[in-house]
Amino acid sequence: MTSTQRTSFPRQGVRETAIAVKTRFQSASDVLSDCLEEIARCEDKIHAFNLVLDNQARQRASEIDDLIARGIDPGPLAGVPVALKDNICTREIATTCSSKMLERWIPPYNATVVAKLQDAGAVIVGKTNMDEFAMGSSTENSAFGPTRNPCNLDYVPGGSSGGSAASVAAGFVCCALGSDTGGSIRQPASLCGVVGVKPTYGRVSRYGLIAFASSLDQIGPLCVNVGDAALICEVIGGYDPRDSTSIDEPFSGLLDSCDKGVDGIRVGVVTELLAPASPDVQAAFTKCTDKLAAIGAKVDEISIPELSYGLAAYYLIAPAEASSNLARYDGVRYGLRVAGQDVESMMRATRSAGFGPEVKRRIMLGTYALSSGYYDAYYGQAQRVRTLITKAFGRAYESFDVLLSPTSPTVAFGFGAKQDPLDMYNSDIATIASNLAGHPAMSVPFGLGANNLPVGVQVMAPTLGEAVMFQVGAQIEGLAQ
Repeated sequence: MTSTQRTSFPRQGVRETAIAVKTRFQSASDVLSDCLEEIARCEDKIHAFNLVLDNQARQRASEIDDLIARGIDPGPLAGVPVALKDNICTREIATTCSSKMLERWIPPYNATVVAKLQDAGAVIVGKTNMDEFAMGSSTENSAFGPTRNPCNLDYVPGGSSGGSAASVAAGFVCCALGSDTGGSIRQPASLCGVVGVKPTYGRVSRYGLIAFASSLDQIGPLCVNVGDAALICEVIGGYDPRDSTSIDEPFSGLLDSCDKGVDGIRVGVVTELLAPASPDVQAAFTKCTDKLAAIGAKVDEISIPELSYGLAAYYLIAPAEASSNLARYDGVRYGLRVAGQDVESMMRATRSAGFGPEVKRRIMLGTYALSSGYYDAYYGQAQRVRTLITKAFGRAYESFDVLLSPTSPTVAFGFGAKQDPLDMYNSDIATIASNLAGHPAMSVPFGLGANNLPVGVQVMAPTLGEAVMFQVGAQIEGLAQ
């Protein structure tokens, strides 16, 4: 594979694979072998994975085949190969967050989403690379080296769930899970040309997700198409008593929504999120909205001025929560330990060696924002802005069923192209607001921009509004064909 050659998507998506396995048209073992062969062929060039679970996956696929041979339905994801972002805990399997701090840590339990995938018949193929502790927008911050974009190996895949997006775009797996704190599912989905979904905060359990910013983090799928993403959301979603923020309401009906049209659906184009986009992204986005209007959607522009403060508010709230969450990595209880003359020097040496530059930057920023004398001026003010953004979204959804914007202001960029941290942070300018509000949002591929790289359209909806979000997302997908 040359630097400009793209590997193909899998011949089958999630639903097609499950049907093929259940009807014995294909065995789960054969499906897995195809995936592992593709990984062996291209992984050294892409580096989507931190760990490939060859033996465990083969054993699991064999178990699925045995169940089917005995007339037992393994579940809606029978034999479907799935990858997991390496901040999702897997029992007796290393979970590193792509950090030297947790390089050798092996969790004693599974995250709730992992248990739900297994109960549904999925085959876990491996743990995917990411920006360290999910802090980044390019997957250049991994302690184990960067992931490359399968669309063109000279470009980044986005982040922080870059390995998950790349594993789907490269055809290694049918589906991958990522986590989204400020756009970390949607932005790499856009840059790699796949579908990425951030559900409503609380709709998917965070139990077993290693925390970055607890009030913002949410797990979601990256898939080849919208319908597959809907099915995965239905499988992994739902109430979990082990997550105190879990919503006690079924997460269902999404697949049915994908078959509805958009006639009469009110679509708002957010001007504050369109303006920062590059001309090529704007052109693809405008083509999308024009096509939506042509099939019956009521498309109009809407200004939400409060969103212009979202980036600043996010980069106070998220680092503040990260500063608190990452305090546990002190060399005492688990993870890396570097020897020192006393406890204080041991902790200093451990955290200096274990954390990379971006993680250290955000810990320091967050600690400063929470410090005495600055809490109200920075963290407190950021929380007030968060409330203003949430209320502004509420007013917007009184007039519109969904809101649209480009997912990323640009297509994928080259390695090392964004050395200025603020320049990198701006990559998430369109995605952050949905995390601050806790609302669902998804990225759907639509056309190509500069250098023939994918463009993503972001569909946003109000709290618990996934049904209409998938309804519009499925139509956008159809219009892109």
